[in-house]
Amino acid sequence: MSDNHAPRTLSQRLGWTGTIVAATLVFVFLMAPILAIVPLSFSSSTYLTYPLPGVSMRWYQDLFTSDKWMLSLKNSFIIGIASTVLSMILGTLAALGLASWKSRWKSLVMAIVLSPMVVPVVITAVGVYFFFAPLGLTGNYAGLILSHTALATPFVVITVSATLQSFDTNLSRAAASLGAPPLLTFFKVVLPLILPGVASGALFAFATSFDEVVTVLFLAGPEQRTLPREMFAGIRENISPTITAAAVILTIFSVALLSCLEWLRRRGEKLKAAVH
Repeated sequence: MSDNHAPRTLSQRLGWTGTIVAATLVFVFLMAPILAIVPLSFSSSTYLTYPLPGVSMRWYQDLFTSDKWMLSLKNSFIIGIASTVLSMILGTLAALGLASWKSRWKSLVMAIVLSPMVVPVVITAVGVYFFFAPLGLTGNYAGLILSHTALATPFVVITVSATLQSFDTNLSRAAASLGAPPLLTFFKVVLPLILPGVASGALFAFATSFDEVVTVLFLAGPEQRTLPREMFAGIRENISPTITAAAVILTIFSVALLSCLEWLRRRGEKLKAAVH
């Protein structure tokens, strides 16, 4: 009889049961705030109270018909998409350069590139504000896009660097030996193989930008308020159940992003298996 089907002792069964119970409790603890918000978004009351006095879709209607909420949603997508494209380009180039660079300074440069992930966001936001203010990059889209790009690029560097760990450099050498120029080699050989890592980094970058609120507080003007910024203002100035509807939409969006990441991970594993 194999080890997988061997009878378990009492201590093993108790340990397995305890692990399942502990994991379930942790899962419930993490999910409880989200599960509490969802019913409130369907409440007919103007206050966030339990039990619900009735069920209504008025807060979702208010979210999608309000000019300020739709403007903030549009701003989030504009800034998020633009910063994702820039961070995807910069992060991929940085990862490729660091992967092929043999130097004792490589670790230091990598630490500097990844520093926006380590430094508290409020410190980064203050520094960016004082750097951008004399350049006229506050109160406009350009400053927000550049700041979000700086925060999101490290995620692209990490995911692409992880993908390059299993990349066979002999493939690019073979393409070069056949007369392919470097640019053609990159687009025809390198990019298709590291594309899952690039796409995963892009999703992380977009999620980082879409959820960022601290730099927006420092840099955004009245016309650049993003969805998290509008939610923050709503909580501070007037607690409206519309915030719960926005929170549910963001939760669904996050789940969709995680599903895309899982699909990309599986696709990457299939590509690696096909190459090897």
